[in-house]
Amino acid sequence: MALNTRRSWSDSDLDLFRDNVIRFIEAEVMPDDEAARQRGHVGHELWRKAGANGLLCIDIPEEYGGCSGDFRHEATVYEELNRRALTGISTSVHAIVAHYILNHGTEQQKRRFLPRMASGELVGAIAMTEPGTGSDLQGIRTRAQREGDHYVLSGTKTFITNGFLAGLVLVVAKTDTTQGAKGTSILIVETQGCPGYSVGRVLDKIGLKAQDTSELFFDEVKVPACNLLGEVEGKGFYQLMGDLPYERLIIAVNALAAMEGAYEATLDYVRDRKAFGQPIGDFQNTRFKLAEVATQITVGRAFVDQCITRLVDGTLDTATASMAKLWTTEAQGRVIDECLQLFGGYGYMNEYMIGRMYTDARVQRIYGGTNEIMKEVIARSL
Repeated sequence: MALNTRRSWSDSDLDLFRDNVIRFIEAEVMPDDEAARQRGHVGHELWRKAGANGLLCIDIPEEYGGCSGDFRHEATVYEELNRRALTGISTSVHAIVAHYILNHGTEQQKRRFLPRMASGELVGAIAMTEPGTGSDLQGIRTRAQREGDHYVLSGTKTFITNGFLAGLVLVVAKTDTTQGAKGTSILIVETQGCPGYSVGRVLDKIGLKAQDTSELFFDEVKVPACNLLGEVEGKGFYQLMGDLPYERLIIAVNALAAMEGAYEATLDYVRDRKAFGQPIGDFQNTRFKLAEVATQITVGRAFVDQCITRLVDGTLDTATASMAKLWTTEAQGRVIDECLQLFGGYGYMNEYMIGRMYTDARVQRIYGGTNEIMKEVIARSL
């Protein structure tokens, strides 16, 4: 069966926008994907093309260089990329960074950085995780000490999405080591020509091969005091917590889109592939497996669409967004595993999209807060 791909939050204008997104992806992203997987990054040119086509910072106000859309527009881009396993250009992390600046930055910071992010001139990254610190952000060791009109920033960050190409990095650091969470701040670091800043190799991941994920090193980097996000020390944890619904819903949108793409690719495959004289799609086992997959996707679509509507109208809470992240990423693992099985040995080959989707899916349960953390967040809200 074909899935009902009509979104409850869509309209005719969004349908036209989706058509433009698909044309851009097919013309600019897909042809270079294999080369990007070999390089470990998509390159700056693709980011600038995405900006020129109005596909970056879509839900940022026009006065700051964005398109004055809303999360539905962003979700449309994420869906069309992820249903094709095109995970190299992480416009989602870029959007998260932009929203930190929009929601917590000063007017000067918004006008200075957001237009350059919208154009693709600056690729955005956020540096939270450290070699010894994952979900427990209170344990970070990166330090930023105020000295006159600047901060001296020192520390190491790892697993940073967009890290290799980043022109702007939001760095989570301790500005007061005696205050615990209240001593955490976020600094805006412009990387080009920045003394003391260096990027490690593109990390060798089992999936997301075209997405640049790197270690970042800060060796007494001087950051102007005016680049402290919001220009008030100690607000970092509050700023991080405030944008969690947005971030976690993005992961859920990506997960569901990947499931839909995997299902459609599998449906095509089982109709063409023959075994024992008939298409493997005619076997009862295949039909039952696809029925289970279609049901999970349809259930997930109803929940995620509801969450998207609630985010747009400002009523999506952290616990519900955590539920969406938890359920969809767990379902993504199950669904893509079942789809890969129906491909047989071909599913294990990187040349098939389903194999790439399988390895890409695993990290969804880890980043953005592990699923164990999601359960803790949900449990605390009960």
